[in-house]
Amino acid sequence: MTKRMKRSSDKMIAGVCAGIAEYFGWDVSLVRIAFVLLSLFSVVFPGLVVYVILWFIMPDNN
Repeated sequence: MTKRMKRSSDKMIAGVCAGIAEYFGWDVSLVRIAFVLLSLFSVVFPGLVVYVILWFIMPDNN
């Protein structure tokens, strides 16, 4: 059985960070903090673009 990365139902905005955390078995809060810090240090714009792209690419957890 293969494991697929999906958006999580434990969502703040779209469930992308929570889906990544569930897939790798990481803490959701740490993934969200890491994403925010990475976005801020990369001048915010690229992080938002990546999030929106993942929002549309990752299937919903239904």
